[in-house]
Amino acid sequence: MDENKCTELLTAHGIRPTVNRILTVKALGTADRPMSLSELEYKIMTVDKSGIFRALTLFREHHLVHVIDSGGDGVRYELCLSHSHGEDGHDDDVHAHFYCERCHRTFCIDNVPIPEIPLPEGYIQTSVNYVMKGYCPECGV
Repeated sequence: MDENKCTELLTAHGIRPTVNRILTVKALGTADRPMSLSELEYKIMTVDKSGIFRALTLFREHHLVHVIDSGGDGVRYELCLSHSHGEDGHDDDVHAHFYCERCHRTFCIDNVPIPEIPLPEGYIQTSVNYVMKGYCPECGV
């Protein structure tokens, strides 16, 4: 993902492009899986952890990243490729994730139908986090 595309993505989500934000989007956009804050810090050596965290917090508020709690090794982030990020909170980029209990990596599982779970009256859904756990193909038993 080049700098122009990163700038366009930030602007489309109502975020003012800065060097730190562009670098953070670029790192997430070139990753092949969701990344932790530590992984991002290692990948972006020119921005400190607090700068990356502030960018991620802003991205979350503007629906530019998904925050995935794998239940294993903490929180991970990935770019939201949704075409719908309006006020209704609808996100058409919902997909499952797989957490490998051996190598501790989290993978996106695209193109797998996600069941809609009806909530009892009075509950309001704000996000969904589908995480399966087991062993990835590289770590399989």
